[in-house]
Amino acid sequence: MKYFVAGHCGMVGGAISRQLQARGAKLVQRTRTELDLTDQSAVRTFMQSERPDVVVLAAAKVGGIHANNTYPAEFIYENMIIQANVIHQAFAAGVERLLFLGSSCIYPKFATQPMSESALLTGPLEPTNEPYAIAKIAGIKLCESYNRQYGTDYRSVMPTNLYGPGDNFHPENSHVLPALIRRFHEAAQNGVGEVVIWGTGEPMREFLHVDDMAEASLFVLDLDKNSYNRETTPMLSHVNVGSGKDITIQKLAETIADVTGFSGKLTFDRTRPDGSPRKLMDVNRLAKMGWKSKIALKNGIRETYEWYLSKQASNFVG
Repeated sequence: MKYFVAGHCGMVGGAISRQLQARGAKLVQRTRTELDLTDQSAVRTFMQSERPDVVVLAAAKVGGIHANNTYPAEFIYENMIIQANVIHQAFAAGVERLLFLGSSCIYPKFATQPMSESALLTGPLEPTNEPYAIAKIAGIKLCESYNRQYGTDYRSVMPTNLYGPGDNFHPENSHVLPALIRRFHEAAQNGVGEVVIWGTGEPMREFLHVDDMAEASLFVLDLDKNSYNRETTPMLSHVNVGSGKDITIQKLAETIADVTGFSGKLTFDRTRPDGSPRKLMDVNRLAKMGWKSKIALKNGIRETYEWYLSKQASNFVG
């Protein structure tokens, strides 16, 4: 079997690629400079030439609250066109198996917690990342539509907040966990006595280590069709992937401060947006299929911090 992992240079795509390589799978890979997934003609040529048996669509334009607020047009346009190009051209090249990776932000801002798959399209989205969420919802519906019309086996998994080796630690465009790792590390190294964190610290978030996500993704991809269809429906086919546990942003910050050795003061800037009050995934569907997460949050944060330090030692700038 030949696998094409779109986005293999990213955190999630990289973790999936490593697990496929450990299995001895044959991978066909292209960097962003080698293949622009927003270029329909280039994607068509690639798919027709390589003819992968399986496609994993992990490529996306991603970022935290600041990035989503600042670049909404790029977030909706780039993600929608990447998904449309990859999914349609995979179909045109005869690819029958595809896995699309979405996001927990597809659910309404005030969805009942924990958020089950059936909460999709039942209410308004969180405004700060609505364009990104709309694109991800479109990706799910693209997969379902090709399945319904053409009998393909295109599946979707919706991860909670991910973190781990390979994460983006950019001070402005990263998600909350890696951003805090960098800020606390730099504060500890520079003797800064206070770190200011956006929001109230009260929202609750769920986090999943990227290696758990990769394992869950391949688990769902590998399920026989009967097992997958038994727990899903043709127009509600996506599967939540998470740890099933959440934590306040304040508790997360305190944990990261402990791991990084920061002993100063934590201050919360209440003039900054919080985002959704809570985002906990209902992972019962995946549990019934036979998979549960394994990596404890503090252990995962410690491993991620060690990876970050190793990159700092090699003059990594992220």
